[in-house]
Amino acid sequence: MDTFLRECYTLKKGGKTMERRKWQVDEKLAVVLEGLKSETNVQEICRRHNINQSQYYKWRDQFLQGAKEYIQYGGNGKEVYELKHRIQELERIIGKQAIQIEILKKTEELIGR
Repeated sequence: MDTFLRECYTLKKGGKTMERRKWQVDEKLAVVLEGLKSETNVQEICRRHNINQSQYYKWRDQFLQGAKEYIQYGGNGKEVYELKHRIQELERIIGKQAIQIEILKKTEELIGR
């Protein structure tokens, strides 16, 4: 992979200099898909990409959760789904209040006569 795609910086840990990199979304996706598609075991994939297995499994779980939400909420995401339901709830409340206001106006007209 090209180094310009990665943001790298140096960490000093126990006298050793370690390079930490920031993975791009496409890179993470490629590693996860390789693990899901290939017959190569996860340990080998992680060694090749120089990542810890726990990091691979974290990315994989995030990927699977995103896929589940995409299927469950029709591609709009959970937040959009919840917001649409909240809007429906508020519209229902506004409708009830509008009816109550009309009833109060009619009652006031009848009493005021």
